[in-house]
Amino acid sequence: MTVENYQNLVIGSGVGGKLIAWTLAKRGQKTVVVERSMIGGACPNVACLPSKNVIYSAKAVTLVDPKRGLGVTKGQLQVDMPAVARRKREMVNRLVEIHVANYKESGAELVMGEARFTESKTVEVTLNVGGTRMLRGERVFLNLGTHANVPDVPGLAAATPLTHVEALNLERLPEHLLVIGGGYVGLEFAQAMRRFGSRITIIHRGTQLLDREDPEVASAMLELMKDEGIEVLLQAQVLNVSGRSGSGVTMQVRSGGKETSLEGSDILVAAGRTPNTDRINARTAGVEVDSHGYIRVNERLQTTAPNVWALGECAGSPQFTHVSEDDFRVVLSDLDGGNRTTRGRMIPSCLFTDPELAHVGMSESEALSKNVSYRLIKHPMAGVLRMYTISETRGFAKALIGSDDRILGFTAFGAEASEMMAVVQTAMLGGLPYTALRDAIFAHPTAAEGLVAMFGSPLLEPERTKGQGPASAAPTTSRRSI
Repeated sequence: MTVENYQNLVIGSGVGGKLIAWTLAKRGQKTVVVERSMIGGACPNVACLPSKNVIYSAKAVTLVDPKRGLGVTKGQLQVDMPAVARRKREMVNRLVEIHVANYKESGAELVMGEARFTESKTVEVTLNVGGTRMLRGERVFLNLGTHANVPDVPGLAAATPLTHVEALNLERLPEHLLVIGGGYVGLEFAQAMRRFGSRITIIHRGTQLLDREDPEVASAMLELMKDEGIEVLLQAQVLNVSGRSGSGVTMQVRSGGKETSLEGSDILVAAGRTPNTDRINARTAGVEVDSHGYIRVNERLQTTAPNVWALGECAGSPQFTHVSEDDFRVVLSDLDGGNRTTRGRMIPSCLFTDPELAHVGMSESEALSKNVSYRLIKHPMAGVLRMYTISETRGFAKALIGSDDRILGFTAFGAEASEMMAVVQTAMLGGLPYTALRDAIFAHPTAAEGLVAMFGSPLLEPERTKGQGPASAAPTTSRRSI
């Protein structure tokens, strides 16, 4: 078989892969991208954007609920799940069209098929339309992504559970959805499906939801889930499963020292991710992977093979689209002789429940574990005037302040929390003291304006309890916020 030679061979068309491909192709370099199934990767097809699309439809249900007192009602409320799925599909189709146009404009060639290394920097591609091609790149970029992990529980795989991919395509409403996992995916889908009308039970192995968050944040999220009518089982282990998701399942669960039997209509598995490196035959190309299947990279995202880079989740980068986009900038810098690396990156996160949970920088738990000295500012969302205009006063925001008055970390649980976080992150990137936000003039009434009142609150010395997480002071409302 004839080997086709390219300057750049990109495997995977997620955000990091497509950006490096489009950029290098526009420079006149012969570039090819091999994509197994989804043009543009998971984010525009089955992850970030589609999930937020469905979440927004679920939000609409609450906006016309008479209990909210917004004065917007129209007869008996009904949820049209086929219409929810249709709106999502229309958005995805439009995004795919934009991606295809970008490939044509850039000059990068898109090949649909599955690639497997046969030797260094050479892959055999099994084409989706039939046949094979042999492609070789002077430089290779791996952007393989991850897929949902299905735990090794007797009967679970045979029950054909939903992952986030199938859940986003549902045109029916599950009667009782059993959600395995209390992380980002599990919580977002649990709340959305509950608002559409499903009964929901979350089964989570950890002692709290959102294992990496401060205990008070996890407690606030647990309270939200319960207020939504969602049953949550913590420290719960799924022992076995029988039946078939969609037709009826029975799940044996050990929780609180006793075994219980849960019956549901469907199962959603949201228990972590596994890198898509198992079928690429990476070692043949000299690309090492770790014991969990993630590609070994250095701070410039170079793999163990010369002129081969890995970007995004398959390289062990934090599993956010915005991180994969920065991985692209790191790799491009390396190609151009720059000095950008993955060290010390300030990576924000946002859980798009309603209300949102947003975080950037150091958490209290992290500061305590590293023995970092800090002062604390904590402020209720009820002290932000914007929240009264939208009837969303649940939650709080808190910030860790260092000895030099710079902001070490920020967490917000509340409506428009992600927008508040972006303002604080900008101040952190600029190395500004917290007083810069305290003395700023933000438009009224916005969520950002609440930062003025927040950072005008007294600085508190947090209680530090050995062997426990942060014991923060209760939020207080500043006079300046009313």
